[in-house]
Amino acid sequence: MIFLEVLCCEFGDMDKTKLKNCRWQRRKNRVRKHVYGSADQPRLTVFRSLRHMYAQIVDDDNGVTLVSASSMAKEFGEEQTSGGNVAGAAAVGGQIAKKAMAVGICQVVFDRNGYQYHGRVKALADASRKAGLKF
Repeated sequence: MIFLEVLCCEFGDMDKTKLKNCRWQRRKNRVRKHVYGSADQPRLTVFRSLRHMYAQIVDDDNGVTLVSASSMAKEFGEEQTSGGNVAGAAAVGGQIAKKAMAVGICQVVFDRNGYQYHGRVKALADASRKAGLKF
């Protein structure tokens, strides 16, 4: 699969969106080689779309999602209006930290998922740290 992604990024006749997605997948795989979540220290992974922000805490040993939060959840709608801005990302970071603390998770490994640590991704990480999670 990695070989196909490398191949698809080398062709110049691809349309722009496929090329952009392929490059994002390569960056994502490069980050995931080094970031691994265990039962002691699960992985906090982030996905951002144009309108929403998603975060989940994953135990990679068992392949199980322990906690998840997103800007599409009902709790989020009561607090914020938009999930596509920095304030919305910070709200999602606070939500994921509260849910993780309720389950008993206090230490995580942060997976930026191929995105730059900037803007909404940074706001989510800072808000979850402020709410009590340790990276």
